[in-house]
Amino acid sequence: MKGMVFTHFLDFVTEQFGPEMADDIIEASDLPSGGAYTSVGTYSHGEMVALIGALAERTGRPADGLVRAFGDRLSDTFAHDFPEFYRRAATLFDFLESIEEHIHVEVRKLYPDAELPTFRAESRTPARLVLVYLSPRRMGHLSEGLIAGSARQFGVDVRIASELLEGGDGLAVRFTIDLV
Repeated sequence: MKGMVFTHFLDFVTEQFGPEMADDIIEASDLPSGGAYTSVGTYSHGEMVALIGALAERTGRPADGLVRAFGDRLSDTFAHDFPEFYRRAATLFDFLESIEEHIHVEVRKLYPDAELPTFRAESRTPARLVLVYLSPRRMGHLSEGLIAGSARQFGVDVRIASELLEGGDGLAVRFTIDLV
């Protein structure tokens, strides 16, 4: 995973739970990197899993909810750092459908070694988009948070339902996104 995700995650932890919590989860996680991340570096996905697990354990909150909340907050960062991705799309659904053909193409230009998930639109109506997420890192909850945060960027309210596919292990998730 790209270091920018780690640095923003630790910023999220600091904002939500304080700097002591960020230090505590780094110390508790036995990380090969030692928790010293640079935004352009690449780190093991296992380190993120360890940090999330340590945060869930210490806060008593479910890991999936913490990851969704982080994804929601990360959308604010993406909108600030990459406003052209959002300006290019007329609607939330246009934006979400552009992830593979436009956004990920540009991300790969900036970070050639980025290991990105795949998003595929299955169907779309004016009020519903069905989007499939695929990734061996199984971070569907992060994507769900990013979708919710992106809806906020576009000023629309959505209801997001998720369904685990292909064995139910998180490798593939179908998101049904309804405008409300």
